[in-house]
Amino acid sequence: MILFIDACVRKESRTRRLAGRVLSHLSGPVETVLLEELGFPNADEAFLLKRDACFAANDYSDPMFDLAKQFLRADTIVVAAPHWDLSFPAALKQYFEQINVVGLTFWYPNDDVPVTLCRAKKLYYVATAGGPVRSHAYGFGYVQALGREFYGVEDATLFCAEGIDLPGADAEAILKRTEAEIDRAF
Repeated sequence: MILFIDACVRKESRTRRLAGRVLSHLSGPVETVLLEELGFPNADEAFLLKRDACFAANDYSDPMFDLAKQFLRADTIVVAAPHWDLSFPAALKQYFEQINVVGLTFWYPNDDVPVTLCRAKKLYYVATAGGPVRSHAYGFGYVQALGREFYGVEDATLFCAEGIDLPGADAEAILKRTEAEIDRAF
């Protein structure tokens, strides 16, 4: 199963357009998570105590774990996240807080190095940026590190159309170049 995590908020999202190009090259059923439609709970003390109690009881039947279970089943992950404020929309961070569950998506056999329980081997991260991106460390880099450290995804690819909102930029030409880059990657 291909899991498409959509952190885009605009109806005519250019990031979603590029992610669609990636998805067009993949085979298999696609499950889409539209982050803007989810109401994430506050990760406050009560939430953490409830989650910890479920972990202690080895009981993941609560609906709070549904997103993690879906992520666990994915063979391939596609993330569409516009580059905002050196990173990505906050909803994507909230999503990862929901799916990062000890005992469900990963575990610690020796209390030091997490071992994945996920099956995905490939992650595609698709972004657009109005200006130049000087570092992808806080967006793609963060998601890549999570994928590697907690979910066992060693193979992560970034596709990013940059500078599409700069004065004089030909946004359509930049998007088409990125689509061609995506096509070449497959």
